[in-house]
Amino acid sequence: MSRQYFGTDGIRGTVGQSPMVPDFVLRLGQAAGTVLGKYETDGRRPRVLIGKDTRVSGYLLESCLEAGFTSVGVDVVMVGPMPTAGVAYLARALNMSAGVVISASHNPYQDNGIKFFSGEGTKLPDAWEMEIEAQLALDAPCKSSEELGKAKRLNDAAGRYIEFCKGTFPRDKHLRGLKIVVDCANGAAYQIAPAVFRELGADVVVLADQPDGLNINRGVGATYPDFVAKAVLEHRADYGFALDGDADRLICVDGTGRVYNGDELLFALVAERLHMQGKVDGVVGTLMTNLGLELTLGKLGVPFERAKVGDRYVFEKLQANGWQLGGESSGHLLVLDRHSTGDGIVSALQVLRAVRNLDKPLGDILMPVAMLPQVLKNARLPVGYDWASDIKVQGVCEQVRADLGANGRLLIRPSGTEPVLRVMVETADRDVADKLVERILLALPKIE
Repeated sequence: MSRQYFGTDGIRGTVGQSPMVPDFVLRLGQAAGTVLGKYETDGRRPRVLIGKDTRVSGYLLESCLEAGFTSVGVDVVMVGPMPTAGVAYLARALNMSAGVVISASHNPYQDNGIKFFSGEGTKLPDAWEMEIEAQLALDAPCKSSEELGKAKRLNDAAGRYIEFCKGTFPRDKHLRGLKIVVDCANGAAYQIAPAVFRELGADVVVLADQPDGLNINRGVGATYPDFVAKAVLEHRADYGFALDGDADRLICVDGTGRVYNGDELLFALVAERLHMQGKVDGVVGTLMTNLGLELTLGKLGVPFERAKVGDRYVFEKLQANGWQLGGESSGHLLVLDRHSTGDGIVSALQVLRAVRNLDKPLGDILMPVAMLPQVLKNARLPVGYDWASDIKVQGVCEQVRADLGANGRLLIRPSGTEPVLRVMVETADRDVADKLVERILLALPKIE
């Protein structure tokens, strides 16, 4: 059975257009609640935790999910604005059957989405998502009054999660003496992230912490690193951290204004562990991970494997290998001995842990790595167009691969979160990479 609704990170779309409409989201709650009920073997009623980011549509979708879950006998606990990783933590800590996040991550406010976590705080496996999709095609009649679920709000959710985040930083270390800029993207971490860094002793400058339901990710956050970089220079800060709307990804800036992506931050975590523990069992990246990182890890004797794009697939490969560290260039980092899922706040603390334990600025830690230039561009394609079967496009792709030879990579893939085709070329010469990407884009059909 092929996926109809779930992408690489839950279900996502423009609010008011299918599937992000009230009727579908209510039915999704019913379908997910029905599936969860099958796995509650101890006789208890299924319990689901629901969090959201700061989009205005979160109120609507939260109500629809609540109605859907309670109508099939699932109890609901709502925590309001909460980072995705906070929902994952609380689902595990509170012994929930599942956690649900209402968010479209780095997308603009017009979009929203639904992500699911297991009671262990991990993304639902593909098999569960397929089972939910199958259930969506069936009727889920409302329970009788005595069997309906109940709903309540958890008022101390933010405080619990703040303490968890602080607990991932070494107890014998602190952030006193550091000035840190935190860009909250007007998103879910707008209150939590500043509190974490302040309570660990840092002098904190806060950006984009005034959400109005419409300004999430608007010119701020992890997808606009120049915003935090400028603030770091203006405030003469030591570091800046930019989160996205649901705070599961991280981009870092140092005191010189240099921006570090997920691949570079992942290497910093590896370097710290090599220094402190003497070895790292292995690292998982994705198809998008910079070849320079892979080559550097090889020189250090650290095994490296690539997963499909999506932190869920990085997690699955880490779990299969028994490894701890993985991530994506976009800033999703997984540190499985600290948290069960990608967490922008926890990732920032691990970067600062590396800075403290290695007693070096981040730029010096990254000196062994020579990242290759990557040019990535998106193409919106006509509905129904299949680029993989277009003979002309495939011919151009073969020419590009031949030109690159062993000195670079071409990667073409449909986005799992947006209706676009992503074209990436990686080679030592950025101008060459840019020209090769443009050659492929010109071969693709244009939307009239």
